Amino acid sequence: MPLADALLDLQRLTERLRRECPWDREQTTRTIVPHTVEEAYEVADAALAGSNAKLLDELGDLLFQVYFLSLLLSEQRQGDLETVARGIHAKLVRRHPHVFGEAEAGSAGEVKARWEDIKREQEGREGIFHDVPGGLPALLHARKVQRRAAAIDFEYPDTAGALADLEDELRELRDAIDAVAAPAPETEPDPRLVAEVGDVLFAAVNVARRLGVDPELALRSASERFVARVEEAERLAEADGAEFATLDLEAKNRYFDAAKNLAG
Repeated sequence: MPLADALLDLQRLTERLRRECPWDREQTTRTIVPHTVEEAYEVADAALAGSNAKLLDELGDLLFQVYFLSLLLSEQRQGDLETVARGIHAKLVRRHPHVFGEAEAGSAGEVKARWEDIKREQEGREGIFHDVPGGLPALLHARKVQRRAAAIDFEYPDTAGALADLEDELRELRDAIDAVAAPAPETEPDPRLVAEVGDVLFAAVNVARRLGVDPELALRSASERFVARVEEAERLAEADGAEFATLDLEAKNRYFDAAKNLAG
């Protein structure tokens, strides 16, 4: 089978690199994981950009990470790629009783709720916030925590409630800004400001979650749009013989607005 042959070829390649490449020989789980995280983000970027060719390439990089980490496990006699594949196969069957069993699920929401029940009842997960990785980026960590709370129906009943909470948090932040002196450059901000900004971000993530928006990808996309618009504003200024960085704020905003209009 072509698929089986391709996967076996990659396994043999991974083993050879581990034996013969000085860099690969020195790697451990701890040194490889940062690369794994980086590759996962590059997969996300390719998918968000809608570039199928780039996505194919980045998926290959991420797949190699799975092979390499599995090989490290096998060296410690703690499992191997087969163990990984059979483990995820069994987990997916277990978590889809509406596909492989007698259970019924009429919506994606019902499937997600059932997953949480299965994790607690069949997989021994304890506590509301079981297995929330501490190393997740903050926005994803917040979304994960909120999903755990939502699994026991501890959430606003609708998006309007989440938006109202965001507005309340923004008001509290404004109150804190009015009450606290602005920090001097390169000094720690007042703890109240830190707390209120955190509450605003947490509430914004909750709104994003209710809308089905990944906050990490949405913020990354917004940052990229901002960069593109500022660079376009700079080009527009240069076309008029001006240096964008030296303009006053009003002029910068005019060029920035023009860049936004060009982008549509």
